[in-house]
Amino acid sequence: MNTHTSTPEHRAPWNKGKLIGQKAPLRISEIWAIRVRLEIYERRRDLALFNLAIDSKLRGCDLVQLRVQDVCHGNHVASRATVMQQKTKHPVQFGLTAGTRKSLVEWISSAGLRQNDYLFPSRIGDSPHISNRQYARIVHQWFEEIGLDPTAYSTHTLRRTKPTLIYRRTKNLRAVQLLLGYTRLESTVRYLGIEVDDALEMAEQTDAESAPSTVHRIRY
Repeated sequence: MNTHTSTPEHRAPWNKGKLIGQKAPLRISEIWAIRVRLEIYERRRDLALFNLAIDSKLRGCDLVQLRVQDVCHGNHVASRATVMQQKTKHPVQFGLTAGTRKSLVEWISSAGLRQNDYLFPSRIGDSPHISNRQYARIVHQWFEEIGLDPTAYSTHTLRRTKPTLIYRRTKNLRAVQLLLGYTRLESTVRYLGIEVDDALEMAEQTDAESAPSTVHRIRY
């Protein structure tokens, strides 16, 4: 008779030592810190990838699978592009700033890419384009290089950055919903953490300890 009893394997929680929850968007100063560094060191691919990630607001799975023809009309990078999202199966449109178009032109030309080529081909032979994991490693490297804690940020940081800046400037939640390609407004609120941010902002603007220096008494 087999009297051996197996004991359950104790595995460490998947999130042990990791920060979970929404990742903070980049500040404008941090955007420029990364951008300038990539420009100085002439890292054309990374600069094009960073700029496009900020402008497009695409999930990593959609960004890495973009082809040259998705952002180009002939030999020119378009000012607007439309991409079908893998997760939602809904199209989302985004604009490309002059700086992003310039970095894309320089990258496409230097890499000798053609219309049907992936915009960010992999340097690993068995993959036609950079993988989500490769993209995450590249992004974490950017954060480390400017002194940010990579555990506090992720590829979703880049997706959230521009919509967050737009919302803070305009308070137009519907516009942000369209930019992110969400079908429900509630999803946009949860993704940006808007309710929490607004509550904190109001709390910071309200000085509970301040009071009028002079108390006006009612005279009868």
